[in-house]
Amino acid sequence: MSITIQAITDGFAAEIGDVDLSAPLDPATVDALRQAFWKYSVLVFPDQHLSVDQHLAFAKLFGPLETSIGVYRADSPLRVRPEIADVSNLNTHDQIWDANSRLRMFQLGNRLWHTDSSFKYLPARASLLYARSIPPIGGHTEFADLRAAYDALDADTRARLDGLIAVHSIFTSRARLGFTNFTQQEREALPPVPQMVVRTIPENGRRSLYLASHAGEIVGMSPEEGRALLDGLVEHATRRQFVYTHRWRVHDLVIWDNRCTMHRGTDFDDLRWRRDMQRATVSDVANSCEQAGVQSIAH
Repeated sequence: MSITIQAITDGFAAEIGDVDLSAPLDPATVDALRQAFWKYSVLVFPDQHLSVDQHLAFAKLFGPLETSIGVYRADSPLRVRPEIADVSNLNTHDQIWDANSRLRMFQLGNRLWHTDSSFKYLPARASLLYARSIPPIGGHTEFADLRAAYDALDADTRARLDGLIAVHSIFTSRARLGFTNFTQQEREALPPVPQMVVRTIPENGRRSLYLASHAGEIVGMSPEEGRALLDGLVEHATRRQFVYTHRWRVHDLVIWDNRCTMHRGTDFDDLRWRRDMQRATVSDVANSCEQAGVQSIAH
């Protein structure tokens, strides 16, 4: 049986039915899923019952797995395997964290608009987030279509953005929340990196903004000018006409294209309700500047 695709909008986000991701997929199904992914950028797979191995096996169909940023943090041992990003409110004892947890302060950055791993020189291509438990209210995920946001820019703005390079750092996004308590070892492990402000998605040729709360400055601009331009672009790209809000159900798996979307988690009572979300992340083929053939700053 072929997969069923139910578009949420004409060109952004779709639900996928008639597929069991816990079982091996034939080449025709894999190709159909990839084509849907390139078109919609966000795919929702309801009611998938996956082990960690099955979750990772499906992710590998879209590229090589990256290692979670958790391996660089000095606050606590990992709760899950290093190939899985632990997007939960749980500590290493599988209990809800406390209000003053350093891990909590770090994870609150996920409530800012961001793109996964743009703070790594080799950023992420795709993320696959799986819901193992969810709060009864809140804790949704919002996705912004950066292709449609680029298309909506006027010609002068597009010309201004062409070839610009932004500097991304995980410490920039956390500083926006006032969290700067990082060790020298953590800072050295994740130095600032260059990424294009606009990029082309090779599978469909569409131009897209490439934005994140991790981006704090633009090469060749004053800090104030660069920050103002980036903040204005994020404000533009997150207007309601570009945003899909996903209201999670247990056993949903959602995959999105980090090259042309931003996302953020919405608020919930993280000191009361368990929210166990686990993410597999697939690396891109190269740094965005390298893909564009643009000379970037040293990293």
